[in-house]
Amino acid sequence: MEHESGPAPGAAPVRPRRARDLEACVQALAEVHHGDGYPVNWPADPARWLSPPSMLAAWVAELDGRVVGHVGLSRGDDGDAAPALWGRRQGASAEATAVVSRLFVAPAARGRGIGALLMRQAVRDARERALHPVLDVVASDTAAAALYERLGWELLATVEQRWGPAQTVAVRCYAAPPTTPAW
Repeated sequence: MEHESGPAPGAAPVRPRRARDLEACVQALAEVHHGDGYPVNWPADPARWLSPPSMLAAWVAELDGRVVGHVGLSRGDDGDAAPALWGRRQGASAEATAVVSRLFVAPAARGRGIGALLMRQAVRDARERALHPVLDVVASDTAAAALYERLGWELLATVEQRWGPAQTVAVRCYAAPPTTPAW
């Protein structure tokens, strides 16, 4: 759980992800998947999943020299509902958004504000690109939704998405606050 006021003292530094970080990112992601079920469907190639073609940038958080967190910023894909929802609400194009994605913090590193630090970096980068940050999260991931709401993100809607011929998933779509909060 993140601290209400933001990152804890001595929180992990956040830096741009490098190619050599992918193995450590996959290891941390596997820990998260085992403990929390994220991602819902384990990818056949986790490193590739962490680096979709639409990726604009990605960052990692380190603690004691070990990668313990990750976040990416992407252009919206056809299946992303949040960009279209925000665009309709704002009377703007979905292309005016950037999707915060692939956010995770290794279980042993939680409670230090790392998720908030990673979110802050992704939001800052999106705004520097003159894009509005949006995201979606599986509706059953109440811990992630609580983090986003604590950070001031606005729930746009909960929608059903088809993730395959036999899988429909409810996702909560969020938009960042209009201005960057101090968190």
